[in-house]
Amino acid sequence: MESKRQRQVAELIKRNFSSVLQSEGSYVYGTEPLVTVTEVHPTPDLSQCKIYVSIWNTERKEEVIQQMNEEHHRLKQGLAHRIRKHVRRIPAIAFYIDETLDEMNRVDDLIDGLYENGGLEEE
Repeated sequence: MESKRQRQVAELIKRNFSSVLQSEGSYVYGTEPLVTVTEVHPTPDLSQCKIYVSIWNTERKEEVIQQMNEEHHRLKQGLAHRIRKHVRRIPAIAFYIDETLDEMNRVDDLIDGLYENGGLEEE
């Protein structure tokens, strides 16, 4: 169960890290991938933070995450510049792929395929 402060910090980081990705992302992983922040999970002591991102427009998602983790100092510095007035310590950050939207699209395609093949009837 997240505390109110954890939720506030998570929203603050999510909002501001999206701006960091817009300004610094092309230097880290190039201009091709589209990376969006989907979830942020800070620890109860706010010292660490897991940032979940969706990656579109590329097949090399693991490589993009690896590049982001290698360049996390640059990304953390951009985040720190934006949120330092709101938090005492800037949390350590780690990046993870959020495949929720990919799975949702895959299930949707499977259901559409059933309708097209006559396996299901529309109401």
